[in-house]
Amino acid sequence: MARPVSAVPKPAAAKRAETGAATEGRLVPGDAALLTMLHYMKLTRALEYRIERNLYRQGKIVGGVYVGRGQEAISVGAAMHIRRGGDESHDDIVSPSHRDMAVFLMQGFTPALVLAQYMGRRTGPTRGRDGNMHMGDLRHRLVAFISHLGDSIPVAAGTALTFRMRGTDQASFCFFGEGAASRGDWHEGVNFAAVMRLPVVFICNNNQYAYSTPVSRQMAVRRLSERGPGYGIPGETADGNDVLEVYDAVGRAVARARRGEGPTLLEFETFRMTGHSAHDDAGYVPKALFAEWERKDPIRRFEKDLVGRRLVDAAALREMEARIEAELDEAVAWAEAQPYPEPRECLVGVYHE
Repeated sequence: MARPVSAVPKPAAAKRAETGAATEGRLVPGDAALLTMLHYMKLTRALEYRIERNLYRQGKIVGGVYVGRGQEAISVGAAMHIRRGGDESHDDIVSPSHRDMAVFLMQGFTPALVLAQYMGRRTGPTRGRDGNMHMGDLRHRLVAFISHLGDSIPVAAGTALTFRMRGTDQASFCFFGEGAASRGDWHEGVNFAAVMRLPVVFICNNNQYAYSTPVSRQMAVRRLSERGPGYGIPGETADGNDVLEVYDAVGRAVARARRGEGPTLLEFETFRMTGHSAHDDAGYVPKALFAEWERKDPIRRFEKDLVGRRLVDAAALREMEARIEAELDEAVAWAEAQPYPEPRECLVGVYHE
């Protein structure tokens, strides 16, 4: 059975400039881009639902499961600005976190490939050596991450330094949670990027809890973005459940980076509508918070907006969801049919040969 070709519309980098314009100082996507954004938000949630609520509970997932339910607007709104196309001297580099599934999808990973990864199959990005989200592929300009998420920040600064040395206008996108910002390597990476004026867009998914630690126990400042001026760089906080706010803020930060004006620290306030992982019941989170943030659901908000713009209606939304579910059915079937790696393959490509 051949791997299914993703039916997801691709946010073509070559046409990115045609998809939006500045309205009263705010970047606004064009109609086609708006529909693409909705598709990826819904695809992301549906894929992660399959992984967390179905396959994990069926014992088909190798390793842990960490999803970004309720945070989809951040990944999608930001990834619309990632320049891609297959040219090393043109493409941006991305360091995603474990709650940025949409970034993987928008960079070219199909749902089938993601599922093969989570099922520990030989055809996954890590060839079955890691059974969860520790995946990347430099062909897709995706830098794989490890569980010590603060480590991604100096790596992102390093890729940006490469761009500076080459004299290109490429940018490095770095995603992380507010918990990573409490680590020393986060400080070192941000400070180095600031001192060297590197083209990095630091994107914080502030989902209120670093595992079970609330923000109030992590930092004394009201907003994480307040740390930006301390490093001599701009800091901005925006609504992470409004995909258009994300799109606007990231677009301005990317433009600044490409002009050689250095990094920006962006904080997007959102909420993790699940436990830290699939085995965590989030009993430490007050129930009222879930109810409050459920009313701010980013997908429902965006759907309402697009209905108001007459870009979609109830029938169109049902059709979109049906296409996504059909694609995921095919992707699951393909991934389940893939072989596991042979034990002897574990050492291949690990050490210099």
